Amino acid sequence: MTMRVAFGADDANECVDTVRAFIADRYDLVPIGVDDGWPQMAHRLGTMVATGEVAYGVVMCWTGTGTAIAANKVRGVRAAQASDAWTARNARRWNDANVLALSSRRLAPDIAVECVRAFLETADIDPDEQARIDELAALDE
Repeated sequence: MTMRVAFGADDANECVDTVRAFIADRYDLVPIGVDDGWPQMAHRLGTMVATGEVAYGVVMCWTGTGTAIAANKVRGVRAAQASDAWTARNARRWNDANVLALSSRRLAPDIAVECVRAFLETADIDPDEQARIDELAALDE
């Protein structure tokens, strides 16, 4: 079964379209609309991740910070903003991030795709960081 990945963006441009196409080509894309604004879109996406309806989420806005903040309002979401593949990969490995937030304005489309690929293809958590990841999860309780 293909992994379900929720995707939402506050605007359309080449970068957003390229990321959406990349996810749709490799995963079961679950698009999230922005009819009621990007904060609600990112929060809905976070809820889908936290409830297990989807495995991961990717959100995009002009800076990537607003959608990360909105998604992180959902208990159980660990949204990380990244602007390079190293950060995206290690947000998964070291923080067990489950939502990736990207800038739709400051990233070239190929760099954004590299970030998404690194994030979604990193399956293993660094065992040396498990205690810290557990501490993060405990903050939700």
